[in-house]
Amino acid sequence: MPQVVSLLPHECDVLTAKVIHEANFSNLASYARTAAEEVAMHKNASPKADKTSQTLPETPFTTFIQLDGKSAVPSQFRTPGTFTITRLQSPAGLPDRITKLSPVPALLVSISLKSLPSPSYQVWTADKLIATSTVHPFRSNVIDFDSQPRCWAGSAFDYVHYSLPRKGLDDIAEDLGFGRVRDFRLVVLEDDPVVAQITKSILPFLGRSDRLSVLALDQFSLILGAHLLQQYGVLRKTARRSKGGLAPWQKRRASELLHENMHGRIRLSEVARECGLSVSHFARSFKTSFGTSTHQWLMQHRIDRAKQLMSQTNMSLIDIAIQSGFNDQAAFTRTFHQLVGVSPGRWRRHYMTSISERQVT
Repeated sequence: MPQVVSLLPHECDVLTAKVIHEANFSNLASYARTAAEEVAMHKNASPKADKTSQTLPETPFTTFIQLDGKSAVPSQFRTPGTFTITRLQSPAGLPDRITKLSPVPALLVSISLKSLPSPSYQVWTADKLIATSTVHPFRSNVIDFDSQPRCWAGSAFDYVHYSLPRKGLDDIAEDLGFGRVRDFRLVVLEDDPVVAQITKSILPFLGRSDRLSVLALDQFSLILGAHLLQQYGVLRKTARRSKGGLAPWQKRRASELLHENMHGRIRLSEVARECGLSVSHFARSFKTSFGTSTHQWLMQHRIDRAKQLMSQTNMSLIDIAIQSGFNDQAAFTRTFHQLVGVSPGRWRRHYMTSISERQVT
C-alpha cells in the first residue's frame, strides 16, 4: 500500500508528498524523495519563461481555465504534446460532452476537486459509457488518450487534468528496470491517495503569475509518472540499470549548463541529453552525485551568488535578485529566507557588522 507523508511545513507546500513504493520498485523511492524537495522556491520562473512555455510545444506548462455560464465550450479539448497540468473549473456544468485529444500517445489523469452527483457525471472510452457513481473529492481517472475519452458534467465542477506523454513514461519505466509499457489499467473514480496528495500540493500554484519553473515541472512529471507506472502500468521486468551517479565529465557538463542558465529556463531533458542519458536516469544519477535535485542545486547556487554580491558590492537588493537569476525581489526574499533562515537585508547587515567588528579588533 503506498504511503503518503507530508514532510515540509514551508510557506507553500508544493510537492511535499513523499511516496515510497517498496516490493518491485526499489528505485521509485529515489524519484519520490525528490518530491519533498521541490518546494516553494519553484515559483521563481520569469515571465519570459512563462511565455516560452505557452509557445513551444515541447515545454511543460500549467494553466487554469475558469468557465462561466456564458462561456463557449468546444466539443473537443486538445492538449499539446507535452506534460501539462490544466485546472478546469465551471459553476454551471457542460452543455454537452467533451472529447479529449492528444497529438501524441499520452495518458490522461483527471482528479475531481469537488463532489458531483451520480446523474451529473458521465465518462466514455472508445465510445462506450463507463459505469460511474457519485464523484467524491480527489478521486482519480486514469485513461489512455488512444481511447478518445469523452466526459460530461451536468453541474458545477472543478477538475485538475494531467497529460503525460507515453514516451516520457517509457523512459521512466526503462530506468526503473522495466521494458516498454504495454498498456495502462483503466480506472475511473479511483481512490488514489498519492495522486490526491500530489494534486493538493500543487493546487496553490495553478493560475498564479509566478508559475512553476520548467525544471520543477520536469521533476514533477518524473514523480507522477513513476507512481502511475507502479500503480497502473502493465510492465515487463528487464535488467536493472546501474545505481551509480554521474561520471566526472557528466558532473562538470551538468554544472556548466545549470550555471549558464541561472534563471532556470533550461529543460531537464537538455541537460540529460548533453550527458548522454535519459531524463529519468539523469535525474536519479544527479541526485546520487550531488545529493540534491537539479532545481534545488540551482536554487542554492543562486543564493550563493546573491551572498557574494551582497558582501562584495553596494548593489541594491532588486539588482542582486535579477543578477542571481530571480524574477523579482519578492521571489528572491522568499527563497533566501527559506534556505538561509533570515531575510537578505538582515543577512547583509549582519555580515557588514561582522566585518566592521573584525576591522576594529
